[in-house]
Order: sequence, then C-alpha cells, then structure tokens
Amino acid sequence: MKEARPAYECDACGHQPPKWVGRCPECQEWGSVVECTVTGPVVAGRAVASRAPSEPARPIATISAAAAAARPTGVDELDRVLGGGLVPGAVVLLAGEPGVGKSTLLLDVAQQWAASAGSPALVVSGEESVSQVRLRAERIGALHDRLYLAAENDLGAVLGHLDQVRPGLLVLDSVQTFSVAGTDATAGGVTQVRAVTAALVAVAKERGIATVLVGHVTKDGNVAGPRVLEHLVDVVLHFEGDRHSALRLVRGMKNRFGPADEVGCFEMHEGGITGLPDPSGLFLTRYAEAVPGTCVTVAMEGRRALVTEVQALIGATVAGSPRRTVSGLDGARLAMVLAVLQRRAEKLTLHDREVFAATVGGIRVVEPAADLAVSLAVASGGLNLAVSPRLVAIGEVGLTGEVRRVGAVGRRLAEAARLGFTAALVPPGCGGGEQGPGPAGLRVIEVADVRAALHWAARVSAE
Repeated sequence: MKEARPAYECDACGHQPPKWVGRCPECQEWGSVVECTVTGPVVAGRAVASRAPSEPARPIATISAAAAAARPTGVDELDRVLGGGLVPGAVVLLAGEPGVGKSTLLLDVAQQWAASAGSPALVVSGEESVSQVRLRAERIGALHDRLYLAAENDLGAVLGHLDQVRPGLLVLDSVQTFSVAGTDATAGGVTQVRAVTAALVAVAKERGIATVLVGHVTKDGNVAGPRVLEHLVDVVLHFEGDRHSALRLVRGMKNRFGPADEVGCFEMHEGGITGLPDPSGLFLTRYAEAVPGTCVTVAMEGRRALVTEVQALIGATVAGSPRRTVSGLDGARLAMVLAVLQRRAEKLTLHDREVFAATVGGIRVVEPAADLAVSLAVASGGLNLAVSPRLVAIGEVGLTGEVRRVGAVGRRLAEAARLGFTAALVPPGCGGGEQGPGPAGLRVIEVADVRAALHWAARVSAE
C-alpha cells in the first residue's frame, strides 16, 4: 500500500531538507522551503513487482533510424551546431544573456521551418504579447502563413495550441515563464521548471515535435534552474555575444545527435541576425604597413579555425604595481607570459610597465595556443619592432620558455594559408612528420622556445 506523506523542498535550488526550515541550508535562500506531497511505499525496501513492457526489446540492427533523421532549419550556421538540423521529437535548450538575440534568431528559424519543412511552426511567448512579436517578425522579414504566434503562461494552454495547430516545430520563449496548474511553486522556480520541461519532453517524444526552449542564465553565465533541466533535454546551446560587438556565437554544450563542440557564428544588425560562414575577416585589422604590438594567431572555436589578431600596448614606467589589463584574453595566462618574457627575452623590461592586451572583433581567446602570439605582440610593442602582417604564431608557452604542441595544427595552418599568410611559427614536430607538410604557399617554421620565436619573427619581418 502507498500513502501520501509530507515533504519539503527548496523552490530555489531543489534541495529537500528533512523538515521545514526558514532558510535553505543549501543555497541560503530565505523563505524558499515549501511543503509538497510525496507518494511512496510505506515500507522501505519493498520489492518492485515486474510488469509487461509497453514495447518489447528488439535487436538494434532491426531498428530504423529514419525517425531520427535531422531536418535542416534553413539557417546554415545553426544547422552546423545542431549536426545537420532539428530532429523530430528532439528538445533543444537555447540559453543566453538578456538581449543577445535569442528570440530574434528563433523567430527566423521558425519562419524558415514554416516555409520549407511542410509543417506549421508555433512560437509561444511567455514574456511578450503577440503584437510585440509581430513587430519583430515584420522588422526581420519573418512573416509566413504557416507561422503561428501565441502568448501564454500556462502549460495546459500550450498543449491546447498544439492540438489545434499540430506544428512540426514548437518554440517556447522562455521556459522559466511557464507553470503547470496544481504544482505548489511559483513560475521560474526549480519545481515548476522541472515539471514544465518534463511534460514538454514527453509531449515532444510522443508527437514527434521538434521543440526549442529558451532558457535564462544566471549572473555567472550558467543555465538558470535545476541541473536536471540540462539532463532532460537532448541538446544544450549557449548563445554568446558582447553587447558592443556585432558578433554572436552559438556554442554547443550537449548534443545527442551530433558534435557537442561545434560553434556557429552570426552577425547582429538592424535587419536581424545572419550567419557568417567565413568570419575570420572580422578578427583582423588591415594595416598599410606593419605596426608594432600586433601578432596574428589561429584560434579553434569548436572545429572551426578562426584567424585572430592579438594586440598589445606597453605603457609608461610606473611606481608600485603596474596595471595588467586584458580584453578577450585570459588575464592569468597574460601574467604568465609576461613573467616568461621578463626572464627569457633580452632587452625587454616589463616588471614596472603597464601592459594592455586585447583581441580584435570581440572574440574571446582563452586557449593556450594563443600564448606564442601574445608573447610576440608584447615583445613587439616593448621593443618597438613590427611583426610581419603575413606571419601567424601558434603554440603554447611553458614556464621555462619552451613552445609546446597544441591540437589541430593542420587545420590552423590550412586556414592561415587560405587567407594568404605566407609564414607560420609552430611548435617542434608540427611542420612535418605526423602533421604532414605545410599547405602550399605557407612557410612553416618550427621554434623550440620564445627566444627562437623572437629571432624568426624579426627575420621574417626583415625579409
């Protein structure tokens, strides 16, 4: 026999204390612990009776994969991240900062789906009215007869719209604004978000509806809500971008149907969001002549190689602790590079001088493969010696000044050669052997340490 017994759960983090308390012991939130009812066996350890399965197990070779075939959304950069498109019945969670362009992108996706997929698309907004969504759709040209809009906050009403429209694509903006009737929790809380997501996943799987949920993020940039939210969905995407830059990145964090390390590039403008199949030009500055304090590297965003320029400015000598300011780079790695240059590079004094380092175009490069380019940019600015604009530097710098190998060197060199670069500084063992010969027209130079890199950079610039 089963009986209902009282239990307590934090509405903010999902923690279940054994008794009611005024402050959650897990997240320290006041007044968030609420009483809920749990139904379970009276006797602990009672055996679970077996029952007939709803569908018998079959050999894996006899199961068709046609039902899981991806359908293109019409937005090439998003299809790149998704692994070919949206799978019927799949649930995608798209999270990002407020105002980054999530709703605009998904409205364009819904319009493309309605125009080409042969089934209607339904956009349900829990934050805006249908008139507000209509204005945005008109601005970006996302109007179609099979694109339906609705403004709801109750999950039951959303299910009613699904029965009427029978869409192939459902966009819910956003999942934190919806609630399930009968659940003793406020909208946006852990209990409500978990219940709404679980119900939508079940409906999507049952009816074969591709579903995209818009999610909020915390101040740390993580997906808001319980961690189980990311486990319930099939795909988790992060929409990133700086408010002061037109560049937007859609980064895959989890994908059951494709690669989980892919990145899509978009450009935000007045007419909406458009994909950037070749974004490398955004991260370079064209100079009439070589300028001290700059160096070019090739960063990897997922499986995509992006040629990126690193700039460094060495300020005046100051008393006390000089400033170390970075934009788009890792401050800890810059501090390490400065310490290595101070010990390993001749005629370069940095301990009492201000250093400013940044990337071009709003991209953020935190991988160790950019260490060598940062080193050359800082040394170039400190010694007032310009590095050739046709040179790229790839490699990680160790504490003893050695240049270490990094991944995907072949793809990085191919991208540099495609954009017209003529010389590349790489770690030992990356110019041939397992990596194969360098691309045609690109001179690959292996450097063992920072001193050798500075020597070859000066030599290439003088040629």
